Amino acid sequence: MFSKACEYAIKACIFVAKSSMQNNRVTPKQIAEEINSPVAFTAKIMQELVKSDLVDSYRGAYGGFEIDKAKIDQISLSKIVKVIDGDKIYDGCGLGLDVCNENHPCPVHDQYKTIREDLKQLLDSTNLKQLALGIENGLSYLKT
Repeated sequence: MFSKACEYAIKACIFVAKSSMQNNRVTPKQIAEEINSPVAFTAKIMQELVKSDLVDSYRGAYGGFEIDKAKIDQISLSKIVKVIDGDKIYDGCGLGLDVCNENHPCPVHDQYKTIREDLKQLLDSTNLKQLALGIENGLSYLKT
C-alpha cells in the first residue's frame, strides 16, 4: 500500500519521536539500525522530512535528528505519507487502472473506496506521540 520509502519514513519518525521524548537526538545510522533500513536511503528520507519541517536536523558533535516535543502529538501519519508518497493513496484505483471513477468503475471500486476512506481516517487520526508511547511501553515494535 505504501512505498518502501514511506514505510521507512513512518518507522523513522516514530523512532525519532520516541528518542526526542527522551531528550535524545539520533543519527541516520541509529535510525537505520532501529528500523532495518539502508543507512544512505534512511539519510535521504530524513532529509525529505527535514525539508518538509516535520523533523529537525542538527550538525556537530551533538547533532542528529529530533522532533520538537511540542509538535510530536501534532504530526499525524497522513502528514508523513503526504511528504513521501503524496496523496495518490487516497484516490488511486485498487486495480491500478488509469481511469476509475463513479462513472467508469473497476470491479473493486466501491469496496476499495471504503478502504481508502478508512485508511485516510486512520492516518489523519493517528499521531507520532501515540505510536512512540506504544514503542516506549513495549506494546508495539518497529522491527522483528
